[in-house]
Amino acid sequence: MLRRGAYEKLLAWKKEPERKALCIVGARQIGKTTLIREFGAREYAHFVEINFVTDEKAAEIFDDKLTAQEILTNLTAYVQRPLEPGKTLILLDEIQECPRARAAIKFLVEDGRFDYIESGSLLGVRFQEIKSYPVGFEEIYRMYPLDFEEYLWANGVQEETILYLKECYEKEQPVSDSVHDTLIRLFYSYMIVGGMPENVQIYVDTQDIAKVVRNQRSILELYRLDIAKYAIGSDREKAKAIFDSIPSQLNEKNRRFILTALDPNGRQQRYEDSFNWLADAGVALPCYNVREPQPPLQLNEKRNLFKLFMNDTGLLCAACMENIQFAILKGELGINMGSILENMMAQQLTANGFALHYYDSKKTGEIDFVVQRGMSADLVEIKSGGDYKKHSALNRMLAVENWKFGKRLVFCKSNIERDGEILYLPWYLIMFYRMDALPETLIYQVDLSGL
Repeated sequence: MLRRGAYEKLLAWKKEPERKALCIVGARQIGKTTLIREFGAREYAHFVEINFVTDEKAAEIFDDKLTAQEILTNLTAYVQRPLEPGKTLILLDEIQECPRARAAIKFLVEDGRFDYIESGSLLGVRFQEIKSYPVGFEEIYRMYPLDFEEYLWANGVQEETILYLKECYEKEQPVSDSVHDTLIRLFYSYMIVGGMPENVQIYVDTQDIAKVVRNQRSILELYRLDIAKYAIGSDREKAKAIFDSIPSQLNEKNRRFILTALDPNGRQQRYEDSFNWLADAGVALPCYNVREPQPPLQLNEKRNLFKLFMNDTGLLCAACMENIQFAILKGELGINMGSILENMMAQQLTANGFALHYYDSKKTGEIDFVVQRGMSADLVEIKSGGDYKKHSALNRMLAVENWKFGKRLVFCKSNIERDGEILYLPWYLIMFYRMDALPETLIYQVDLSGL
């Protein structure tokens, strides 16, 4: 199995004394089930997997109005082996196909004999079928395709090298030329291969980009079939049209998604559910414009002005159907490749835990990403060409008197360099640009003796 950072999340969850059920959500083909199987085999004496897609009869375990004891009796009979309390992990896979099972999680967690992980795709768009959410008994964890650091692990990059890169990032000291050149080439390959585990494995095993592209196109078709299967009513055609138009819309000069390109009479209100469907399904990443690049960004969103990125840049390259892979491998990231690079960075920022926002106004111009970290806003520019020190919009925004910013970052092909308040970083170091970790405990106690 490919090494995944999410495994550490599962280990931390298992150590919690009062464990809830862990509900792992995300798009199809990102490796959720494989990860949980490996975790169950390594960390538990007993592992049980119930898949509601491959076995439709499994839903009968969770008939209406059953107690936890009755459900577990049904479950034991279904798997035809005893389950040992305290040493058994039960995976409820593709749980979106059995809303009754998700509703029953509350009673199973209260029972406390076993640990439960739910996994599935499109959970967010089937909420109306669940009669009672297990609020307080379920912890949601969203998974994504392999990020760049995980891709380096898959390709055999040593941990010492990654620690060296992290030290360079933290100390703002240039990476050695040989390491820098190799990492740039690996970054090019990651843009093409993407982070879908099956595609990464094909590349690691064969180094054959053609095989990767064929598999990517199969995944794209699977996504289209999901839209046809799960989207409701008129949302089917609208969601499919939006999904298929992402590559061409990103190729426009300002990358902004224009509804009238799909429908001359298109209105945001009519398409909003379809956009939300794709975002909830994990196959598209919306990036909203903000009225002012100051926190809290979510309250500043202009919901009618946004970019729409694909969840995996490898899939975006395959969807372009122009055989652009060879050009990327040669490092030809000119103006026409800027959208792919920006999608790559949006994918990594999302995996790093950030919500996607950008800022664009006639007065200052456009900044690629405005990133909220705590109560400060960072400005992030993505440069594909050699003129990475030309960033007039960034300069104008920094000159606005009442605006305060945290980091000012320009990601480019060049090595690490600081020029005044602007830090230039090679593209690959975005893997270390993350949200500050929260403390394990944060105790705030008020002394009431003065009352």
